[in-house]
Amino acid sequence: MENKRDNKPDNDRPSGPSPLVQALIWSAFFGFLMLWAMANSGAGVQSIPYSEMKEKIRGGGVSHVLLEEHRISIIGGTADGQEPIRAVIPAQGDPELLPLLEARGVEITARPPQGVSVLTYLLPWILILGVYLWFQRRMFGQISGGLGTPGLGGIFSGRFAKPAENRSRTTFDDVAGQDQAKREVAELVEFLREPERFSRVGAEVPHGVLLMGPPGTGKTLLAKALAGEADVPFFSTSGSEFIEVFVGVGAGRVRKMFEEARKAAPAVIFIDELDSIGRTRGTGLGGGHDEREQTLNQILAELDGFEGKEAVVVLAATNRPDVLDPALLRPGRFDRHVTLNLPGLQARRAILDIHARGLPLSNPEDLATLAEGTPGFSGADLKNLLNEAAINAARRHGTDISGADLQEARDKVMMGTVRTLALQPGERHRLAVHEAGHTAAAFFSPGADPLYKVTIIPRGHSLGGTHMLSREEHHTLPEDYLHTQLVILLAGRAAEKRLTGTVSSGADDDIKRATALARSMVARWGMTEELGPVDLRQSEDHPFLGQSIAQPREHADETAALVDRAVMKLLKDAEAAATQLIEDHLPGVRLLIHELEDRETLGFPDIKACLSPDGKVRPFKPPDAGNQPEANGG
Repeated sequence: MENKRDNKPDNDRPSGPSPLVQALIWSAFFGFLMLWAMANSGAGVQSIPYSEMKEKIRGGGVSHVLLEEHRISIIGGTADGQEPIRAVIPAQGDPELLPLLEARGVEITARPPQGVSVLTYLLPWILILGVYLWFQRRMFGQISGGLGTPGLGGIFSGRFAKPAENRSRTTFDDVAGQDQAKREVAELVEFLREPERFSRVGAEVPHGVLLMGPPGTGKTLLAKALAGEADVPFFSTSGSEFIEVFVGVGAGRVRKMFEEARKAAPAVIFIDELDSIGRTRGTGLGGGHDEREQTLNQILAELDGFEGKEAVVVLAATNRPDVLDPALLRPGRFDRHVTLNLPGLQARRAILDIHARGLPLSNPEDLATLAEGTPGFSGADLKNLLNEAAINAARRHGTDISGADLQEARDKVMMGTVRTLALQPGERHRLAVHEAGHTAAAFFSPGADPLYKVTIIPRGHSLGGTHMLSREEHHTLPEDYLHTQLVILLAGRAAEKRLTGTVSSGADDDIKRATALARSMVARWGMTEELGPVDLRQSEDHPFLGQSIAQPREHADETAALVDRAVMKLLKDAEAAATQLIEDHLPGVRLLIHELEDRETLGFPDIKACLSPDGKVRPFKPPDAGNQPEANGG
């Protein structure tokens, strides 16, 4: 995705270090001067022990001394040179010193004790206070400048480039996979191009458009495309940029941004991550008066301040519409809601074609296979995947990006980097058995997604994986398809139990996913005769982020126990079906295990050769309770 914030032109950037850096530099400079002065206050004076000083006086040749508090200095007439000599007198004094000096005829000059000046104590604090006040003056000067008084230092307007230099070159041709969203936004282009045509007939086009969707689906890109298609100035910022320590700065920035947009009208304003400042009011620590809520109030006031003739469109993006303040969503503000969904198969192919422009692909048709193998990927994910493929091609010193580079990048993004993990022979065999069970269930189960490959090479947190490509988009999930998914998830555990006689912790994630799916079938979709079509869920999924939000339970404990029993029945029936499937195709499964241990990764042709060498797939039989698991297989 493109950058969400336009950079400030070079000629508008403040020169030199920031005020805080300048304050620290000056403080360090004055501190160094003080230390240097203290260290060099006694430069050129030689210090000697007091006993040595008395020996020099007894030996004669000392004609003149200076007596100070706790210190004596020979300032003339030394026998060993003209350099002054100094010694510290003991704290308790020396009653022999004056008689000795008088006996040797030494001229004595005494200096009265000097009290420590108050300025000496206060000078460091005065220096620190002066630097602090200077810094505060600079900061508040900038803030007041943003509110209309002299001294604007860029704290408000620095984020927004001049309209003539702030044009977006992105158009709707650069946005793929969001046709519905583009249609909803495209009608604003004519309003921005010819606002007078709409104002003549009294038409008011919505000034606020809220773009909602998962991260990476192209909300920022769509906003830039609207401005680029209409060829109008584009003001982009993020909600977090309005928040500062000083209350009122965010509101000032909002006023400044809307003021600049009105001057440059027709124009587009884009606020990313609106939920960072647009959350429901009354929840802040400031009791409704903190900086975030002040900023939100200013945004609401600016949206109300638009007149029909002002051709300014405000777009905002969020992936948390559930936390926004209701005042933001009422008519007259962000009253048009555009949802950007994760791209489907055809949309993923179109997005890959756009991001692959200029890339040296060895076979462009490899993008079709890549699109099939990336369900749930956003536009940003697909762009990152192509970049990883290019990096992989450069690492192997290739001149083009091959299909193997694309698949390696897909595996890396989905499961992580290949791990160098020394598996014991017994663990490696169990892993091959586990993955062979998943593969056999996916191969023979009716309605399952087509197989792509199976591997026992450790990646990320996974020791292996069975990969399937969904060539058809699933907008609704039929009951038969869900039962098949349960069988496939539990087939790895069933294969371990059937062919090794025991189970392992390797099925942890499979059991977790199967349990969640079975509970959804029972508690959300009413796919059991015992309970029927009743909503018994205990959590609510977030519409975009896929997170579960806990909800208070509104049904009896007896009903919860029925749900648990229904979930366990679904899981046990699926495991029994998986065990029967493994039993029915045991020779092919054994051959698949052997090939996996030997080659580590098998594609679909190799899988088909192992499980169905004659090209015929035997029908799937129902579980038979009379079949007993083999104690030691493999």
